[in-house]
Amino acid sequence: MLVSETFTSLQGEGMLAGVPSFFVRTAGCNLRCAWCDTPYASWRPEGRRTPVDEVVAQARASGCRHVVVTGGEPLLQREIGTLTAALSGAGHHVTIETAGTLAPELTCHLLSVSPKAANSDPAGAWRERHRRIRAERGPLAALLARHPEHQVKFVVRGRGDLPEILALVGQLAIDRGRVLLMPEGATREEIGARGAEVARMCLDAGFRYSPRLHVDLFGGGRGV
Repeated sequence: MLVSETFTSLQGEGMLAGVPSFFVRTAGCNLRCAWCDTPYASWRPEGRRTPVDEVVAQARASGCRHVVVTGGEPLLQREIGTLTAALSGAGHHVTIETAGTLAPELTCHLLSVSPKAANSDPAGAWRERHRRIRAERGPLAALLARHPEHQVKFVVRGRGDLPEILALVGQLAIDRGRVLLMPEGATREEIGARGAEVARMCLDAGFRYSPRLHVDLFGGGRGV
């Protein structure tokens, strides 16, 4: 499978924020989010072909029980089912981070889906393709039904994003207790500027607020 990087850090987002975790970041993505903070794993994928057993050995050597498989879009990898089954078989808790545009068979203990809203639409030649892919909700519905232990995270730029989020949550009958909003931004300053408004949106809608600890603590970038 094509792996951009592996590293040990604290889970920065979602229900398991703060948990020491081993991260497997795959390379390649079928979307082109305007605010993507990992272009080296998405728009301009970098990495090397790595055997599944090598990735599992790295996870075991990390000493972490929790493993997060992220990207890019990890569900593009043909070996994703083999990898997640092997990690689970080795005793790891497996979280999958995905945009929910694909629905292959896989093993995970926490499905972490980040559906993309209109605020992700890029300018230029990729715009219509990105919009078409992100708007197809069939794979997302299949994933949520297949994996009841899930969380649904939305990147938020402002209150104007809320109607779209509420519509999708209602359409798919997602438990609001499993919905998390997190402020968009690549720096502490950008996240901080949006944090209070996003927190008020959570209070109004009954959603959870997700921090972005890896940015707060380490400043973002590779290997965090």
